[in-house]
Amino acid sequence: MAAGASAEKKAFERLPTDVVPVNYRLKLTPDLKNFTFAGDLEITAKVSKATKRVKLNCAEIEILTATCGGQNATVSYNKEEETVCLEVNSDLQCGKVAIAMTYTGTLNDQMRGFYRSKYTHPDHPDEERYLACTQFEAPDARRALPCWDEPNLKATFDVTLVVPSGLVALSNMNVTETKEVEGGLKSVNFARTPIMSTYLLAFIVGEFDYVEDTDENGVLIRVYTPVGKKEQGRFALNVATKTLPFYTKYFSVKYPLPKLDLIAIPDFAAGAMENWGLVTYRERLLLVDPVSTAIASQQYVALVVGHEIAHQWFGNLVTMDWWTHLWLNEGFATWIEYLCVDYCHPEYQCWTMFLSREYSHAMKPDSLANSHPIEVPVGPPSEVEEIFDAISYCKGASIIRMLHQWIGDDDFRIGMKNYLTKFAYSNARTEDLWEALENASGKPVATVMSTWTKQMGFPVLSVEAKQEGTKKLVTISQQKFCADGNITGFEDMEWKVPVTIATRKNKNALTFVLDKCCTTVTMEGVDPDDWLLVNPGLVGYYRVSYSSDLFDRLVLALKNGELSEQDRLGLQTDAFALARIGTGRSTVDVLKLFQAYVEETNYTVWENVVTNVKTIGNVLSTTSYYDSFKKYARGLFTSVLKRVGWDPKESDSPLDKMLRSLVISAVGCYGDQATIEEARKRFGQVMACPKGEAPPIPAELMVAVFTIVGCNGDMETFKQFVELHDKVESSEEKARIYRCIGSANHAEVVEKSLEFAFSSGKVRNQDSCIVLLSCIAGCPLGREMTWDYVKKNFSSLSENYKGGFLLARMLDFATSGFATEERAVEIEEFFKRNPCQTADRIIKQNCEAIRAKQKWLARDTKALEEWLKTI
Repeated sequence: MAAGASAEKKAFERLPTDVVPVNYRLKLTPDLKNFTFAGDLEITAKVSKATKRVKLNCAEIEILTATCGGQNATVSYNKEEETVCLEVNSDLQCGKVAIAMTYTGTLNDQMRGFYRSKYTHPDHPDEERYLACTQFEAPDARRALPCWDEPNLKATFDVTLVVPSGLVALSNMNVTETKEVEGGLKSVNFARTPIMSTYLLAFIVGEFDYVEDTDENGVLIRVYTPVGKKEQGRFALNVATKTLPFYTKYFSVKYPLPKLDLIAIPDFAAGAMENWGLVTYRERLLLVDPVSTAIASQQYVALVVGHEIAHQWFGNLVTMDWWTHLWLNEGFATWIEYLCVDYCHPEYQCWTMFLSREYSHAMKPDSLANSHPIEVPVGPPSEVEEIFDAISYCKGASIIRMLHQWIGDDDFRIGMKNYLTKFAYSNARTEDLWEALENASGKPVATVMSTWTKQMGFPVLSVEAKQEGTKKLVTISQQKFCADGNITGFEDMEWKVPVTIATRKNKNALTFVLDKCCTTVTMEGVDPDDWLLVNPGLVGYYRVSYSSDLFDRLVLALKNGELSEQDRLGLQTDAFALARIGTGRSTVDVLKLFQAYVEETNYTVWENVVTNVKTIGNVLSTTSYYDSFKKYARGLFTSVLKRVGWDPKESDSPLDKMLRSLVISAVGCYGDQATIEEARKRFGQVMACPKGEAPPIPAELMVAVFTIVGCNGDMETFKQFVELHDKVESSEEKARIYRCIGSANHAEVVEKSLEFAFSSGKVRNQDSCIVLLSCIAGCPLGREMTWDYVKKNFSSLSENYKGGFLLARMLDFATSGFATEERAVEIEEFFKRNPCQTADRIIKQNCEAIRAKQKWLARDTKALEEWLKTI
């Protein structure tokens, strides 16, 4: 795009509201051989101001005939706006009006709109077949029918699908009538939907099996699977039958539909989509094979099922007014998925997992100057893809968790019930939620929470204490936490921070809201040698920096087993974050702190330590002393491996099994030869296993074995992975291979892995990113080669992945692993020449993070090198 071209582009305008929909009566006839569909649409609309023109959204559709109020209409398209205008000679008068259209469209292969997905039938494994399905969020219902494709222009839908008689037809509602029609087809009518947004409409046609059950309230729940795999739907079905009534009780609002279907789709760009009554999923996020699916994957399936079912209330029943308030949907669903899975599977210890997966994940981009507020103005729906990110999901969930703790569960649930009841079948804004919770709790929710949603970032609280007899005078100050340690330009930012302080004797010794830059509070009855902990459980969304004496007491408490697993995780992750920006302890101090965790038994705490050690390793991977760092890492993790061993024990909990896989992977990937040889031996056992037989080692152990063999592999290993890929059937097993196939420090392996991902025809588009990630995760060589590949093939990648977030995710992976100014400049220059709107913020964030890593390394490298030589 030439300079200045964007300034000439017409400003985005939402659809006029002089004509709005009331009901859509839609009949669709998909052609799964020619990849087209025919539509017959009758819309009942309401006219509030006399007009000759009706403007709707429409994209990649050809309208054959159109009438408005009985008058033939002239059809004119605006492809850039993705709109169509229907114009008649005489004014449409106020009141109801009938709009009718016939049209045709394409069943595309872009995983958006009404699209096709390829699969094979177990009875005909060499024959490619296709199903038709939908993905409409955010702006893609317009690719299936002309409509008012904006979230606050709700209507009801009457759907009819005309499909081959042998296929399954599904939509949001239950089937009311099926009748045979000519040409070997059947016409399937569905009940009228509730009033809802267009992005929640769904229809699917294909071959499926299913398992079913009813929940305690009589709602029919089905999980649809590929033919022959219905038993793999049992786990998700069990979660769904517990989760649906759990939410009904929690919200005190009934699920309003008679059925809920969950369905696995072979080609699916998103993880899942909450279409009302017909929730769609990637196969590996819904299907669980008790033998081949690892526990971590089962956890994720449970969380995703819980997330999407939460949307049936929070998003579907009450919908954000515009995409600016997307976080209302996604942040809330991300928080409550953990609440519900903790109810269904308490053995997963979900809330500790939340800290590692959501809380920490949000803070990484949110510490950057190129972050954005939770509430960010959104213009055209094409901009929405940029905010389907860690801020909307993970930060949103984290501040909801903080709010829930602050006002208490009882008042929170009362407020939620009032909010859902008041705005049912309608739309709401963030302020509406705050008002409902404020009225329920009597606390200044809007005043406090607006400081978290309307400005980006989060604070770091600096804590000092002075003993006076049996009192501690605790001084707490706040400032923005910045990824590069540079506070310039952010000095005046403040948050209203719910603060809890715990001591050895009292886990909730003091609670208050920090509503200014600095304050001093008095804590009674605290002994001079007692420790104090700010933000127990990491419920508050902020970092904590302690004075040396306070920190040293907490380290002693850690060693004495006096801290909860959440606080053990928090102590090291805050210390690590502060070391990266050059405040508090140094990186050497943090490496020493990690050694204090050798007796740690909790999986999630170790997962966080492993992640932080890996982050340091990635930055050091180009230094001359990287081998010394690997020796440190082997020593750290080997102590845990000796305790857990290679082989499962009868007493293992699910998290014990995950811990074993985690530490074996770490020890092997940091170069322990005995571990590498053991992994290769067990990989040989997997390769020798005949097709269709249960693998000879547990699924969790296969994760570790594949990881180690991959990162220490060569071309022979690559060929074995491809052979195994062609032998296994489940998407979960294939994804396990994708995660490690390209991770070797071997140029030909990286080259062939990228070809395998993008050119072989073996990897679905949605999974190519996983292979790419394996190529950059292993070593600097892989990062260099992957970035070169993306630059060279940018045009074709942009074309193949256009219109969705997969391209942005790919560019994120390809640009995030570097740590030099030269590389940051190169990336910036490349995207000046090759702009990519959906990845614009990601590229800026990654370049900022690259410079922060360079600054970190320059500051600490000498001390690190000297200390690591002593290991």
